[in-house]
Amino acid sequence: MPLRKNQRQFFLSKQQRSFQVANFVYLSKERIRELEKELNELKSNGRKSMAQRISEARSHGDLSENAEYDAAKEEQGLLELKISKLEDLLSRAQVIDISIYPKDQVHILSTITVKNLNNKKTFKYTLVSPEEADLEKGKIAISSPVGAAFMGAKIGQIVEAKVPAGVIKFEILSIE
Repeated sequence: MPLRKNQRQFFLSKQQRSFQVANFVYLSKERIRELEKELNELKSNGRKSMAQRISEARSHGDLSENAEYDAAKEEQGLLELKISKLEDLLSRAQVIDISIYPKDQVHILSTITVKNLNNKKTFKYTLVSPEEADLEKGKIAISSPVGAAFMGAKIGQIVEAKVPAGVIKFEILSIE
């Protein structure tokens, strides 16, 4: 006889059970503010403009064959899904307290300057949670192969990151 969901929890480790309950997402204060601003914009202006589009499409007659109405309703569904996802993310968000980390080691929210020893180029990265990662802005996830290689490193240390193209060696030049 298969186990019910509540019975299966007894076979999970304490850490797995607490993760299921907590399931926190660690974000910077700046990122939380950005997400809150985006959510407010979608709730106020996004919903308002969507209601206008639906109303306009509805005024074009028979709804059973109104492609404009169908498209607007589909877009409304996508808008509500995005709002729902943002609300969920913000409800689980925890601000990262960087004061608990040693200043001489790379940690989440550290901004580091590194030298790629394979091609001799210098890069500046900020290590962030996966939800904040944006390589174009120099923000790499601590869960990525390169980000994980930097974690805990000190100035002058050489770290290796295993990526699909091979192994990349970096020297840590500075930590902010």
